[in-house]
Amino acid sequence: MEKEFDVTKMSSRGQIVIPQELRERMNLEEGSKFAVVGMEDTIILKKLEPPKWEDFDKAISSLRKFGKEKGINEKKVDKAVRDIRRRR
Repeated sequence: MEKEFDVTKMSSRGQIVIPQELRERMNLEEGSKFAVVGMEDTIILKKLEPPKWEDFDKAISSLRKFGKEKGINEKKVDKAVRDIRRRR
């Protein structure tokens, strides 16, 4: 893992420029999203990646398998939703 050190400054609007070489290496584009964590004198930016469809499909398949093993079907889910809505 290659580490890079550079200096940047914050604008009057709170914007910080990420050096171009780092943006290119990390495939950062306009609109890229980050989680921002601040503690004492340190700020950490973590690039957020949108979930991949394959991961979503795996999760759905896993839930379907679980439901089948537990005897849960669409009728039971609909009934549970109706029951909960009535309680409100």
